[in-house]
Amino acid sequence: MDNRDEVSAFLRSRRDKITPEQAGLPVYGQRRVPGLRRGEVAMLAGVSVEYYTRLERGNLKGVSDSVLDALAQALRLDDTERMHLYDLARAAGPAPRAQAKRRESRPVVRPSVTRIIEGMPHLPAFVKNERLDNLAANALGRALFAPMYADPTTGANSARFAFLSPAARPFYTDWERVTHESVGVLRVAAGKNPYDKELSNLIGELCTRSDIFRTMWGSHDVHVFREGTKRLRHPVVGDLELDHESMQLEDGLSVVVYSAPPNSAAEDALKLLASWSATAGQDQAQGTGIPSTN
Repeated sequence: MDNRDEVSAFLRSRRDKITPEQAGLPVYGQRRVPGLRRGEVAMLAGVSVEYYTRLERGNLKGVSDSVLDALAQALRLDDTERMHLYDLARAAGPAPRAQAKRRESRPVVRPSVTRIIEGMPHLPAFVKNERLDNLAANALGRALFAPMYADPTTGANSARFAFLSPAARPFYTDWERVTHESVGVLRVAAGKNPYDKELSNLIGELCTRSDIFRTMWGSHDVHVFREGTKRLRHPVVGDLELDHESMQLEDGLSVVVYSAPPNSAAEDALKLLASWSATAGQDQAQGTGIPSTN
């Protein structure tokens, strides 16, 4: 993945989103650009137009933290966008190429992490990587996301399921938000790891097979999963709204745990799903798309 092209497109997309009024600049006459001009960003960041033009052409090599901070402030970047800009700057240096071979190998989920998620039988839990592969899940997690695990074409990848599986739209009540966030997560991962071949292949596949993904990818929006809610329409227990928390591990892995408020309908639905998945037989599981836990 070309880091210079990514840098250039990201900076232009952020510049286009800010109006002179938002930046506190006066407006005179007709403007031919949707957002700020390069010269206006340069002035706000305290750098020369020539230097900012170099940055927007994708050359972040050797840029100081103070310049990155000034640029982030001028472009009004939020915390996730600021982090992404720093990731792009780090990737512009020589270190990522030296680490490229290490990135080709899949991080291994430690047995202790597997024991932790399996030791939470009443909470759906997963281990994900930055490509949104579900590397491990407990029984209730597999039961909760049964439509994804039942579709062999997804490879247990959340983004591939959301964009390419016909089961995704009925399953995600807020499908548009889920897909937008998934694209943002992959965009952050691409900024960190521009030489990750599996990530590049996944993005290429989604761009080729999904017009919606390709359009969203062009927005250069970024997102990080920390905490939030998901609304699902499960084929067995029906509608439920769950909170989720993401806890970071090393090597880009994270543990994601879903929960429901006490005494809520969603809590009752999770209890029902846990009971069902613990007692369902293989034939019954295959008939409903719920994976067997026996």
